[in-house]
Amino acid sequence: MHGDGWIAAMTDPTLHDARCEAATALRRLSHAMVSRDIDVVTLRRLTAAAEELATDLEPAPRRDRAAMLTAHVARMFGMDEEAGEVETGHAAFDVMADRAVGGPANPMGVHVEVEFVDDEVVGVATLLPAYEGGPGRAHGGMVAAIFDDITGYVLRIAQTAAFTGTLTVRYHKPTPMEVPLTFRARLVGREDRRLFITADCHHGDALISSCEATYITIDPSVFA
Repeated sequence: MHGDGWIAAMTDPTLHDARCEAATALRRLSHAMVSRDIDVVTLRRLTAAAEELATDLEPAPRRDRAAMLTAHVARMFGMDEEAGEVETGHAAFDVMADRAVGGPANPMGVHVEVEFVDDEVVGVATLLPAYEGGPGRAHGGMVAAIFDDITGYVLRIAQTAAFTGTLTVRYHKPTPMEVPLTFRARLVGREDRRLFITADCHHGDALISSCEATYITIDPSVFA
């Protein structure tokens, strides 16, 4: 399945909502397991239920994420003449709803709520118990991963395909847990194939961390 077929499959509201609801439930379960003292009997019930569900899911056809990404990039950068103009909201980015870090349909991720505000990408995330590093503080690697995720959205503003070249994170304060964190990212410069992006993370008015990223542009036709 290529082109519009993959786009339709990934942006069908019913399918999208069902995948996100399942991922939300699994994230809730994971955080509860990490943060609670649970007896052996309950843990074994959990193991049995998880194994049974995995056995049910694994025979299903494997999703071709490479084909989905190819179709998405082709539409985003105007390479698919039959696809028409790409929407900048739900339909454009739900193609990657199961992306590794912030995807709402990925049970292993954080779930970052993303929107475009003027020339910035704004993401809001809450780091829950499974992402704890030091006691009561989020793991710095999770913060870096969210920065990598949120700066990637700037490519939509830059209208080019690219990959992360460097990502440098400075931690100004310990990252609090279980409170909304606001991440903002913007394009600040270009030089040859390099895109320069900066980002920051705030809790309220407090600057928690900041990031400088360099992305290396590629010809989007490689995805065709």
